[in-house]
Amino acid sequence: MSTVHRFQRSRPCLADKSNTGRTRNTGFGWTSSNWSGYAITGKKGAFRRISAEWTVPYVKPTAKPTYSSAWIGIDGFKNSSLIQTGTGHESMNGTVHYYAWWEILPDAETVIPLPVSPGDLIRASIVKLGPRKWCIRLCNLSKRWTFRTVQRYNGPQSSAEWIMEAPQVGGTVADLARTSSVRFRCCRVNGISPRLKPANGGIMIQNKVTVAIPSSPNVKGDAFTVKRLYPKGLSQAYLKRPVFIRTKATSALKKPSIKYNHSKP
Repeated sequence: MSTVHRFQRSRPCLADKSNTGRTRNTGFGWTSSNWSGYAITGKKGAFRRISAEWTVPYVKPTAKPTYSSAWIGIDGFKNSSLIQTGTGHESMNGTVHYYAWWEILPDAETVIPLPVSPGDLIRASIVKLGPRKWCIRLCNLSKRWTFRTVQRYNGPQSSAEWIMEAPQVGGTVADLARTSSVRFRCCRVNGISPRLKPANGGIMIQNKVTVAIPSSPNVKGDAFTVKRLYPKGLSQAYLKRPVFIRTKATSALKKPSIKYNHSKP
């Protein structure tokens, strides 16, 4: 496996307070400088199991270091705890790296020393086994390997997420890598569909520019796509109408779509 950055870690959702009040104009429920995807909330102890599948995105090499992670997790949305697992995709000095990892805040990520390539199909789950005892499981269905670890965790279990993230590197939220879109599917929480709604979705804004935005969920509310954007002009949080990203799963809903001028990753 190629060398990866060992000093990066996820952070709880960093809400973009400057866009509070404008968020509803996007058709989604929240904005953040480090997360894009879907998050649901409940009372303490509400979430004891989460799972999903996604395809590892391709990364366009960049001279400047850029980073991204796709993951599932419990907590971290409106609280400072978080247990999670996922894949990392980054470009450093023009070379791209892909890898798998798990993490329990406040500790930094633990890299899983098994191969990951763009286009691989990943299946992940996090399950509570008992008091403070959790099983983290990550499978690479394309390369036919499975990783499993049991860890202690004592978070409030009050949120569940399916996220594309710009992780923290060296104490600062990194620039988001130039990735292809990430499709999350078969999303489950407590063993059933989370029945996601646009109000559960969030967009990522960095330096007042929208860099990632999720599609509307499919009809079942258990799948969506996070798209990396390269728009010019104002952030989508300043638009006067809802934003919809058209995908195969959502095209049947016949919601209006907005086309962006962006380079392909």
